[in-house]
Amino acid sequence: MCGICGSISFGEQLETIPETLLAMRDTLVHRGPDDQGAWSSPDGRVALGHRRLSIVDLSPAGHQPMSNEAGDVWIVYNGEVYNHESLRWELEANGHVYRSRTDTETVLHLYEELGPRCVEQLDGMFAFAIWDGPRRRLFLARDRLGVKPLYYRLTSDGLIFGSEVRAILRHPAVSADLDEESFFHYLTFAFVPSPRTIYAGIDKLAPAERLSVSQDGSVEKDRYWSPFSADATAASAGLSDRAAEEHVLELLRASVRKRMMSDVPFGVFLSGGVDSSTNVALMAEVSGAPVRTYSIAPKQYSAYDELEYARSVAQHFETDHHEIKIGLDDLMAFLPMLPAYQDEPLSDWTGISQYFVTKLARETGTIVIQVGEGADEIFHGYRGYAQHRHVVQPFQRWLPREARLVLAQGAGRATRRLGRFTRHSDALLDAADNSIPYRGGGLCFRGPLKDEVLGGSSRFANSYQIPERYWREIDQIHPRADVFQRISYLELKQRLAELLLMRMDRVTMACSVEGRDPFLDHQLVEFVMSLPPRLKYRRGVGKVVLKNAVHHLLPSEVTTRKKQGFGTPAKEWLRGPFASEAHRAVSASALRERQLLRYEVIDRLFAEHRAGTNDWSYQLWNLYNISRWYDHWIAGCSDQ
Repeated sequence: MCGICGSISFGEQLETIPETLLAMRDTLVHRGPDDQGAWSSPDGRVALGHRRLSIVDLSPAGHQPMSNEAGDVWIVYNGEVYNHESLRWELEANGHVYRSRTDTETVLHLYEELGPRCVEQLDGMFAFAIWDGPRRRLFLARDRLGVKPLYYRLTSDGLIFGSEVRAILRHPAVSADLDEESFFHYLTFAFVPSPRTIYAGIDKLAPAERLSVSQDGSVEKDRYWSPFSADATAASAGLSDRAAEEHVLELLRASVRKRMMSDVPFGVFLSGGVDSSTNVALMAEVSGAPVRTYSIAPKQYSAYDELEYARSVAQHFETDHHEIKIGLDDLMAFLPMLPAYQDEPLSDWTGISQYFVTKLARETGTIVIQVGEGADEIFHGYRGYAQHRHVVQPFQRWLPREARLVLAQGAGRATRRLGRFTRHSDALLDAADNSIPYRGGGLCFRGPLKDEVLGGSSRFANSYQIPERYWREIDQIHPRADVFQRISYLELKQRLAELLLMRMDRVTMACSVEGRDPFLDHQLVEFVMSLPPRLKYRRGVGKVVLKNAVHHLLPSEVTTRKKQGFGTPAKEWLRGPFASEAHRAVSASALRERQLLRYEVIDRLFAEHRAGTNDWSYQLWNLYNISRWYDHWIAGCSDQ
């Protein structure tokens, strides 16, 4: 895993001198502490920078930027392509000469063969840029599921790109400012949906997007993959439930084995739930040594402590087990690093726990880690998915619109009065006037609460057009999709890619560790997306096909226990000493000068939460994140 950056100029106005390129590159040292490189075209109009975290072929032969044999096609690459060896055989048969064992070189030669269509042959996670000298074209691509990020700024003068925004901001042609429309969407989603970012004028490639920019200024962008696959639909058609379960296990085995490709030590995050325990079980089947497992829990708060389950799984598979407990003092030590490590705000406090368990992995010599992201989204592990099917759709089917609006208004009042304790309020709001599940895994500010905190004055307050856009896409590419398929599509495009995977990328890379996601193998995703609802959710239980597929591999208590999220006691911390610090940071933030929020409402939310009358922890963490981010990256209150 690595960090990449660079630029292309359409004329004489956008200049990236060597000193600028090195400054951009070295903002990404945490992504690649093992090596560094830079290259510029002879005319100075193209520049590529790279920081390397060595995973496959640790020798100097893996140095980047890397060129082809002729020296006229160059690549900077971040990721892992698991089928690179099989692709290499074909490429060598076609006359390509290799100088390393890296997957980077395979991507480079495959581009020479297929051009932008090369990404369609790649099995893995990646974000890369290729300068095609003969065609005077810069080609950028992001992997199918969006595991790896890629940001860019495109103007009439040229394009500047980077693995993280911080690299782009080092270019003198770029200044940091808040994109106010993106800010209002962030309040709702806890992240900024692609293609926008929180920064004015800076965009990001969406999952499965590729972008070609020619030196004459012409731009082409398209999407090369959909999770709805005709082949997967045909493969699943007519399968018995048992046959579907066996195929899911077969695909999972293949995915885990592929992701054990490494020349450095690897391990797995273990919570003791189905997803992480499945990773451990399948790794243990083929590992020649005890699997390294890593677990974390908060001090004092037993409701969030899953170490008992993690230890049981570790003992069952005789792993090399490591664990850590964190407390309020660890939180307070982490907070100064928060805005710096996530240069785009991500309002998910799970990142705190993930940071400390990743740091533990790195300190004990583990460089590659397997994680469980994606399982809930494709197999339907969240109650909210079934809630839409069983609450929203019946209301829409049997109640007239006027009655739905009355219920929604009542739900809005209940939300304001009872905080997040109203189980069905969001679903009723969805049911009121539309058929689209507004949320996937969860929303933050929406409806009456969002109006209240904004004062009803924002022209961007409604974020509904974001899920609506994806719903229209589904109607075009798979009009017969059932509700669960639609919600999974929404999740894959929104919350999974731009919050959960972005969080995992930032946290692991902050510790110079590579995270891999076996549940997001694109072949597995395609097959599971094609399965009927009964194999995903049945009689109040989610992940039916996954649990049935792996139950014989795991201790019985793993597949039968109630789902428990990767817990961080943010609710409790925001009622203790941290509450004063959080309230101070929000109230004193330079963001206040933009007059976008009603701070008397925010003061009330803090007071209600501390008093225990409402649970506003999600909303308060959202506001804390954006306030700290703004002060660090926009107001310049701390060194970037």
